[in-house]
Amino acid sequence: MPAQGKHRRPKSVSLSRGIAAVTTGGAVLALPVLGATTASAAPAHAVVAEKAVAPVSVTAQANSVTKPASAKHSVVAGETLSKIARDYSVSGGWKKLYEGNRKAIGENPNLIHPGITLTVGAKAAAPSDAKAGKAGKSAPTADRAASAGRADRSARTAAPAAKAAPAAAPTTYTNDLDGWIKESLAVMAQHGIPGSYEGIHRNIIRESSGNPNAINNWDSNAAKGTPSKGLLQVIDPTFRAYHVPGTSTDSYDPVANITAACNYAADRYGSIDNVFGAY
Repeated sequence: MPAQGKHRRPKSVSLSRGIAAVTTGGAVLALPVLGATTASAAPAHAVVAEKAVAPVSVTAQANSVTKPASAKHSVVAGETLSKIARDYSVSGGWKKLYEGNRKAIGENPNLIHPGITLTVGAKAAAPSDAKAGKAGKSAPTADRAASAGRADRSARTAAPAAKAAPAAAPTTYTNDLDGWIKESLAVMAQHGIPGSYEGIHRNIIRESSGNPNAINNWDSNAAKGTPSKGLLQVIDPTFRAYHVPGTSTDSYDPVANITAACNYAADRYGSIDNVFGAY
Protein backbone atom coordinates (compact mmCIF):
# COMPACT_ATOMS: atom_id res chain seq x y z
CA MET A 1 0.00 0.00 0.00
CA PRO A 2 2.73 2.41 0.80
CA ALA A 3 4.23 1.58 -2.54
CA GLN A 4 0.99 2.10 -4.15
CA GLY A 5 0.65 5.26 -2.24
CA LYS A 6 3.93 6.48 -3.67
CA HIS A 7 2.80 5.45 -7.02
CA ARG A 8 -0.41 7.36 -6.65
CA ARG A 9 1.18 10.43 -5.15
CA PRO A 10 3.38 10.93 -8.11
CA LYS A 11 0.36 10.36 -10.28
CA SER A 12 -1.40 12.84 -8.21
CA VAL A 13 1.51 15.10 -8.59
CA SER A 14 1.67 14.25 -12.21
CA LEU A 15 -1.99 14.97 -12.38
CA SER A 16 -1.41 18.22 -10.66
CA ARG A 17 1.38 18.93 -13.04
CA GLY A 18 -0.84 17.74 -15.80
CA ILE A 19 -3.48 20.10 -14.63
CA ALA A 20 -0.84 22.71 -14.36
CA ALA A 21 0.47 21.68 -17.69
CA VAL A 22 -2.95 21.66 -18.97
CA THR A 23 -3.44 24.97 -17.33
CA THR A 24 -0.14 26.13 -18.65
CA GLY A 25 -0.69 24.56 -21.95
CA GLY A 26 -4.30 25.54 -21.85
CA ALA A 27 -3.29 29.11 -21.90
CA VAL A 28 -3.76 28.80 -25.56
CA LEU A 29 -7.12 27.31 -24.88
CA ALA A 30 -7.78 29.92 -22.29
CA LEU A 31 -7.24 32.65 -24.80
CA PRO A 32 -10.71 32.24 -26.19
CA VAL A 33 -12.07 32.49 -22.68
CA LEU A 34 -10.04 35.52 -22.02
CA GLY A 35 -10.96 36.78 -25.45
CA ALA A 36 -14.59 36.17 -24.72
CA THR A 37 -14.22 37.94 -21.46
CA THR A 38 -12.55 40.79 -23.23
CA ALA A 39 -15.15 40.69 -25.96
CA SER A 40 -17.94 40.71 -23.46
CA ALA A 41 -16.28 43.52 -21.57
CA ALA A 42 -15.59 45.58 -24.67
CA PRO A 43 -19.14 46.78 -25.09
CA ALA A 44 -19.13 47.93 -21.52
CA HIS A 45 -16.04 50.00 -22.18
CA ALA A 46 -17.56 51.26 -25.43
CA VAL A 47 -20.71 52.32 -23.67
CA VAL A 48 -18.70 54.12 -21.07
CA ALA A 49 -16.72 55.79 -23.83
CA GLU A 50 -19.87 56.80 -25.64
CA LYS A 51 -21.32 58.19 -22.46
CA ALA A 52 -18.15 60.07 -21.80
CA VAL A 53 -17.88 61.44 -25.36
CA ALA A 54 -21.57 62.23 -25.87
CA PRO A 55 -21.70 65.22 -23.51
CA VAL A 56 -18.64 66.66 -25.20
CA SER A 57 -20.26 66.32 -28.63
CA VAL A 58 -23.51 67.89 -27.44
CA THR A 59 -21.59 70.68 -25.79
CA ALA A 60 -19.58 71.25 -28.96
CA GLN A 61 -22.76 71.21 -30.98
CA ALA A 62 -24.37 73.69 -28.61
CA ASN A 63 -21.32 75.94 -28.82
CA SER A 64 -21.37 75.81 -32.61
CA VAL A 65 -25.06 76.81 -32.70
CA THR A 66 -24.81 79.57 -30.11
CA LYS A 67 -24.36 83.02 -31.63
CA PRO A 68 -23.30 86.26 -30.03
CA ALA A 69 -26.27 87.89 -28.39
CA SER A 70 -27.46 91.12 -30.02
CA ALA A 71 -28.71 94.17 -28.16
CA LYS A 72 -31.55 96.54 -29.03
CA HIS A 73 -30.91 100.27 -28.73
CA SER A 74 -33.58 102.97 -28.97
CA VAL A 75 -32.13 106.16 -30.44
CA VAL A 76 -32.50 109.35 -28.42
CA ALA A 77 -32.07 112.95 -29.56
CA GLY A 78 -28.47 114.00 -30.09
CA GLU A 79 -27.07 110.52 -30.73
CA THR A 80 -25.06 109.55 -33.79
CA LEU A 81 -24.07 106.19 -35.25
CA SER A 82 -20.46 106.86 -34.26
CA LYS A 83 -21.41 107.47 -30.62
CA ILE A 84 -23.62 104.36 -30.42
CA ALA A 85 -20.92 102.23 -32.05
CA ARG A 86 -18.38 103.45 -29.47
CA ASP A 87 -20.76 102.86 -26.54
CA TYR A 88 -21.35 99.24 -27.61
CA SER A 89 -17.75 98.66 -28.85
CA VAL A 90 -19.08 97.61 -32.26
CA SER A 91 -16.37 95.93 -34.34
CA GLY A 92 -16.21 97.85 -37.60
CA GLY A 93 -17.51 101.08 -36.06
CA TRP A 94 -20.46 103.10 -37.32
CA LYS A 95 -20.22 101.61 -40.84
CA LYS A 96 -20.87 98.10 -39.50
CA LEU A 97 -23.73 99.41 -37.36
CA TYR A 98 -25.20 101.18 -40.38
CA GLU A 99 -24.95 98.07 -42.58
CA GLY A 100 -26.89 96.04 -40.02
CA ASN A 101 -29.61 98.68 -39.62
CA ARG A 102 -29.76 100.28 -43.04
CA LYS A 103 -33.42 99.40 -43.54
CA ALA A 104 -34.41 101.18 -40.31
CA ILE A 105 -32.11 104.19 -40.83
CA GLY A 106 -32.57 104.83 -44.55
CA GLU A 107 -30.11 105.91 -47.21
CA ASN A 108 -28.46 108.70 -45.22
CA PRO A 109 -26.41 107.46 -42.22
CA ASN A 110 -26.24 111.02 -40.88
CA LEU A 111 -30.01 111.10 -40.33
CA ILE A 112 -31.03 108.86 -37.46
CA HIS A 113 -34.33 109.83 -35.93
CA PRO A 114 -35.09 109.60 -32.20
CA GLY A 115 -37.28 106.61 -31.39
CA ILE A 116 -36.02 104.15 -34.03
CA THR A 117 -34.67 100.85 -32.68
CA LEU A 118 -31.22 99.66 -33.77
CA THR A 119 -29.90 96.11 -33.51
CA VAL A 120 -26.38 96.18 -32.13
CA GLY A 121 -24.08 93.16 -32.57
CA ALA A 122 -26.20 91.23 -35.09
CA LYS A 123 -24.60 90.03 -38.29
CA ALA A 124 -25.42 92.39 -41.11
CA ALA A 125 -27.77 90.87 -43.68
CA ALA A 126 -26.27 90.52 -47.14
CA PRO A 127 -28.09 92.64 -49.74
CA SER A 128 -30.27 90.74 -52.19
CA ASP A 129 -29.07 90.28 -55.75
CA ALA A 130 -31.68 92.71 -57.01
CA LYS A 131 -30.62 95.42 -54.57
CA ALA A 132 -26.94 94.73 -55.21
CA GLY A 133 -27.44 94.97 -58.93
CA LYS A 134 -29.46 98.15 -58.59
CA ALA A 135 -27.01 99.81 -56.24
CA GLY A 136 -23.90 98.74 -58.16
CA LYS A 137 -21.72 100.28 -55.47
CA SER A 138 -21.05 99.95 -51.78
CA ALA A 139 -23.05 101.91 -49.21
CA PRO A 140 -22.19 105.63 -49.22
CA THR A 141 -20.08 106.98 -46.44
CA ALA A 142 -21.40 109.73 -44.20
CA ASP A 143 -19.38 112.39 -46.07
CA ARG A 144 -20.55 111.17 -49.47
CA ALA A 145 -24.18 111.03 -48.33
CA ALA A 146 -23.94 114.56 -46.93
CA SER A 147 -22.38 115.80 -50.19
CA ALA A 148 -25.14 114.13 -52.18
CA GLY A 149 -27.74 115.82 -49.94
CA ARG A 150 -26.12 119.23 -50.49
CA ALA A 151 -25.92 118.66 -54.25
CA ASP A 152 -29.56 117.61 -54.29
CA ARG A 153 -30.62 120.73 -52.35
CA SER A 154 -28.52 122.94 -54.69
CA ALA A 155 -30.16 121.38 -57.74
CA ARG A 156 -33.64 121.97 -56.30
CA THR A 157 -32.77 125.60 -55.44
CA ALA A 158 -31.34 126.31 -58.90
CA ALA A 159 -34.22 124.64 -60.76
CA PRO A 160 -36.66 127.59 -60.65
CA ALA A 161 -34.05 129.90 -62.22
CA ALA A 162 -33.94 127.67 -65.29
CA LYS A 163 -37.70 128.20 -65.76
CA ALA A 164 -37.66 132.00 -65.53
CA ALA A 165 -40.43 133.56 -67.58
CA PRO A 166 -39.26 135.26 -70.78
CA ALA A 167 -39.20 139.05 -70.80
CA ALA A 168 -42.43 140.58 -72.04
CA ALA A 169 -42.28 142.05 -75.51
CA PRO A 170 -42.42 145.85 -75.57
CA THR A 171 -45.88 147.32 -76.24
CA THR A 172 -46.31 148.92 -79.63
CA TYR A 173 -48.71 151.76 -80.40
CA THR A 174 -50.28 152.84 -83.65
CA ASN A 175 -49.05 156.09 -85.19
CA ASP A 176 -52.39 157.91 -84.94
CA LEU A 177 -54.41 159.87 -82.38
CA ASP A 178 -55.56 156.69 -80.61
CA GLY A 179 -52.01 155.34 -80.36
CA TRP A 180 -50.57 158.72 -79.19
CA ILE A 181 -53.12 159.03 -76.37
CA LYS A 182 -52.57 155.44 -75.21
CA GLU A 183 -48.77 155.81 -75.21
CA SER A 184 -49.06 159.11 -73.29
CA LEU A 185 -51.28 157.43 -70.69
CA ALA A 186 -48.62 154.71 -70.20
CA VAL A 187 -45.91 157.34 -69.60
CA MET A 188 -48.21 159.32 -67.28
CA ALA A 189 -48.88 156.15 -65.21
CA GLN A 190 -45.13 155.66 -64.72
CA HIS A 191 -44.79 159.20 -63.37
CA GLY A 192 -48.03 159.35 -61.38
CA ILE A 193 -49.71 161.95 -63.59
CA PRO A 194 -53.54 161.68 -63.51
CA GLY A 195 -55.73 161.72 -66.60
CA SER A 196 -58.08 159.58 -68.67
CA TYR A 197 -58.41 158.72 -72.34
CA GLU A 198 -61.74 160.59 -72.57
CA GLY A 199 -60.42 163.73 -70.89
CA ILE A 200 -57.36 163.91 -73.16
CA HIS A 201 -59.29 163.14 -76.35
CA ARG A 202 -61.96 165.76 -75.56
CA ASN A 203 -59.41 168.55 -75.05
CA ILE A 204 -57.35 167.58 -78.13
CA ILE A 205 -60.39 167.82 -80.41
CA ARG A 206 -61.23 171.27 -79.01
CA GLU A 207 -57.67 172.65 -79.17
CA SER A 208 -56.27 171.20 -82.45
CA SER A 209 -58.86 168.87 -84.00
CA GLY A 210 -56.22 166.14 -83.71
CA ASN A 211 -53.53 167.88 -85.79
CA PRO A 212 -50.09 167.44 -84.11
CA ASN A 213 -48.64 170.30 -86.20
CA ALA A 214 -51.30 172.85 -85.30
CA ILE A 215 -50.06 176.33 -84.21
CA ASN A 216 -51.86 179.48 -83.01
CA ASN A 217 -50.33 182.63 -84.48
CA TRP A 218 -53.05 185.16 -83.55
CA ASP A 219 -53.69 185.08 -79.79
CA SER A 220 -51.94 186.96 -77.00
CA ASN A 221 -49.32 184.25 -76.63
CA ALA A 222 -48.45 184.51 -80.29
CA ALA A 223 -48.24 188.31 -79.90
CA LYS A 224 -45.62 187.71 -77.20
CA GLY A 225 -43.65 185.42 -79.49
CA THR A 226 -44.65 182.19 -77.82
CA PRO A 227 -47.44 180.74 -79.94
CA SER A 228 -49.36 177.66 -78.75
CA LYS A 229 -48.31 174.44 -80.53
CA GLY A 230 -49.28 170.80 -81.01
CA LEU A 231 -52.25 168.66 -80.12
CA LEU A 232 -52.99 170.41 -76.82
CA GLN A 233 -51.63 173.86 -77.85
CA VAL A 234 -48.79 174.23 -75.33
CA ILE A 235 -46.45 177.25 -75.46
CA ASP A 236 -42.71 176.52 -75.39
CA PRO A 237 -42.02 177.88 -71.85
CA THR A 238 -44.79 175.68 -70.42
CA PHE A 239 -43.61 172.68 -72.45
CA ARG A 240 -40.07 173.02 -71.13
CA ALA A 241 -41.25 173.52 -67.54
CA TYR A 242 -43.50 170.43 -67.56
CA HIS A 243 -41.62 168.20 -69.97
CA VAL A 244 -41.68 164.54 -68.77
CA PRO A 245 -38.36 162.60 -68.93
CA GLY A 246 -38.35 159.81 -71.46
CA THR A 247 -40.33 161.74 -74.06
CA SER A 248 -39.11 163.84 -76.97
CA THR A 249 -37.95 167.43 -76.39
CA ASP A 250 -39.78 168.52 -79.57
CA SER A 251 -43.01 170.27 -78.56
CA TYR A 252 -44.66 169.12 -81.81
CA ASP A 253 -44.07 165.44 -80.90
CA PRO A 254 -47.59 164.08 -80.17
CA VAL A 255 -46.71 161.97 -77.11
CA ALA A 256 -44.37 164.59 -75.63
CA ASN A 257 -46.97 167.36 -76.20
CA ILE A 258 -49.86 165.43 -74.62
CA THR A 259 -47.76 164.30 -71.61
CA ALA A 260 -46.38 167.79 -70.87
CA ALA A 261 -49.85 169.37 -71.20
CA CYS A 262 -51.40 166.78 -68.83
CA ASN A 263 -48.54 167.34 -66.35
CA TYR A 264 -49.26 171.09 -66.43
CA ALA A 265 -53.05 170.53 -66.09
CA ALA A 266 -52.50 168.18 -63.11
CA ASP A 267 -50.37 170.85 -61.40
CA ARG A 268 -52.88 173.68 -62.01
CA TYR A 269 -56.30 171.98 -62.20
CA GLY A 270 -55.74 168.57 -60.60
CA SER A 271 -56.18 166.64 -63.87
CA ILE A 272 -56.67 167.17 -67.60
CA ASP A 273 -60.13 165.71 -66.97
CA ASN A 274 -61.02 168.95 -65.15
CA VAL A 275 -60.24 171.15 -68.19
CA PHE A 276 -63.23 172.11 -70.36
CA GLY A 277 -61.99 175.28 -72.06
CA ALA A 278 -58.95 177.47 -72.55
CA TYR A 279 -56.32 176.70 -69.96
